[in-house]
Amino acid sequence: MSGVNIEENVVIGKGGDRDLLVDIIKPVNLSGPVPGILFLPGGGWRRADRTPLTERYGIGLANHGYVCVAGEYRVMDEARWPAQIQDVKASIRWMRANAEMLGIDPSLIVVAGKSAGGHLALLAAGTPDLKEFEGDGGNPTVSSRVAAVVGVSPVTTVIDRARTPDFEPMFGKDPSDELVIAASPVSYADANYPPALFLHGTSDDRVPHSTTMVMYQKLEDAGVPVDLHLFAGQDHFFDREPHFYRAVTDAMHLFISRYVPVKEAVTAS
Repeated sequence: MSGVNIEENVVIGKGGDRDLLVDIIKPVNLSGPVPGILFLPGGGWRRADRTPLTERYGIGLANHGYVCVAGEYRVMDEARWPAQIQDVKASIRWMRANAEMLGIDPSLIVVAGKSAGGHLALLAAGTPDLKEFEGDGGNPTVSSRVAAVVGVSPVTTVIDRARTPDFEPMFGKDPSDELVIAASPVSYADANYPPALFLHGTSDDRVPHSTTMVMYQKLEDAGVPVDLHLFAGQDHFFDREPHFYRAVTDAMHLFISRYVPVKEAVTAS
């Protein structure tokens, strides 16, 4: 903890009429530009509390040498779709636009998320600079492309839930097939998708791990570098336990070190 600096409630842009806030967790001593990780909270799109992310992921990732940004997004009671993904894209663009201040390499941004946050992370990864998902939250000329993505118990498709009454505030009544497919990350699982890491408990009764395995298989078939970590007998909230959230950050570190390589500095001869 002594080697980590935490800056809370940093305004990074606008989500509609309100400020979007993040917490920044970074090593005290950075050894040059490093990968930056945007981590998004879950909450069923009904809440997006970034507070637990610092302890569960941010400090561990900072101890591995990364800069972690714990983000947020408007929930369904605040704004209809696609406001949620637009807020995520605004956060990615802010990180890239402020890379020097953060101490990150703007080409090495990773987006990660848990559950609903995993849905948004996976969707952001598959839709770089897609106009209808970009929004006007700030830094409009900056790219929202990411170098890799991590989903923890992620929602890979909304086809099975978008037309239920619970999701009417988000997607409207009887949303079109086009809207539902476009909002499902698995729709973008092709050869253009960035390297991906999935982590999921096999006893998850909220988001079945079988849906993650479907997207994993599509990416593998497309030739995309993709890792899958299944935790036998664990439910949707397995990562609340310290030994599991440490396992998640360790897996992320190994994955990022393999697929998001830091550029070596070029020295003059």
